[in-house]
Amino acid sequence: MANTPIIELKNIYKSFGETEVLTDFNLEVGEKEFITLLGPSGCGKTTILRIVGGFETPDRGSVIFQGKDITDVPPNKREINTVFQKYALFPHMNVQDNIAFGLKISGKTDQYIKDKIQYALKLVNLDGYETRSIQSLSGGQQQRIAMARAIVNEPKVLLLDEPLGALDLKLRQDMEYELIRLNNELGITFIYVTHDQEEALTMSDKVVVMNMGHIQQMGTPEEIYNEPENAFVADFIGDSNIIDGVMEEDRLVRICGEKWPCVDEGFGRNKPVDVVIRPEDIIIREPGEGRLDGEVVHNVFIGVHYEMEIMAGGFTWLAQNTTNFEVGSQVSIDVTPSNIQIMHKPQSIEEEAMEIDT
Repeated sequence: MANTPIIELKNIYKSFGETEVLTDFNLEVGEKEFITLLGPSGCGKTTILRIVGGFETPDRGSVIFQGKDITDVPPNKREINTVFQKYALFPHMNVQDNIAFGLKISGKTDQYIKDKIQYALKLVNLDGYETRSIQSLSGGQQQRIAMARAIVNEPKVLLLDEPLGALDLKLRQDMEYELIRLNNELGITFIYVTHDQEEALTMSDKVVVMNMGHIQQMGTPEEIYNEPENAFVADFIGDSNIIDGVMEEDRLVRICGEKWPCVDEGFGRNKPVDVVIRPEDIIIREPGEGRLDGEVVHNVFIGVHYEMEIMAGGFTWLAQNTTNFEVGSQVSIDVTPSNIQIMHKPQSIEEEAMEIDT
């Protein structure tokens, strides 16, 4: 995959009234990349999408597209299309008229439009739907038509603002794989916005985790999940045990009164740290055989494994295991050193929100 930036956001500031949403925000998006902006409501991710699409103008900063400043270029003059959560289809038009809308405005010939409609419907697996009414389509089919309408305009960049949010779980999962396929087949850069971590990890080449208008971490799904850079990322991406610890020395951390070998270095001696341990990384042993003894206080079967809460060392540990340990069972827990993630503790609320260089 090419690493050439197709979109660059440089020193973007944006406020709405007295509320500052983005502060000195910087981001590069590679050509043909599938990048996801992930974060809670109000973190600024949709504002970024709207700035890239031209629907919002930054108070300060620049939007660069293929090396040219397009900060003040209107949306209809950008080689960028958007698929919204509510699809924005015209209910009084049939499928082919919805798809053709932008092409007709551009003055394309009837034959060109007909060919493009057939091409787009084939891409989204809806051959033969040209004359169907929009109201007769399911939510998933409407989503595909919205995609087809965007695709026929041959954008260089496709913006997707939580387009799967209105779909049920099974259909949403099906559409995730469809979006991956379309990204691969079309070679279009996708910038996707969601608050759903599963969507982000499933589809993306790169995930940008945001909070309070700042980038908390940016990297591949594997990097984001396995190597969170702070407690916010660890807590937001998947389930985590986040525990107060003290880094006694390199490769040794004290958690819940016990010393645990780890692989991290450079934190100093006797320094307070945050310790992150994923629930699937907790090893459950017989009492006395692990590092901390405890008791199973909650247990639920969720399909592929049992999810348990284990009270040990004054902390309630979340653990996932394919073996069932019933509530009341006496157990011992352990963790492989490489599965213990050590992070600096933030010194202030402002530091928690500050952008981390990656």
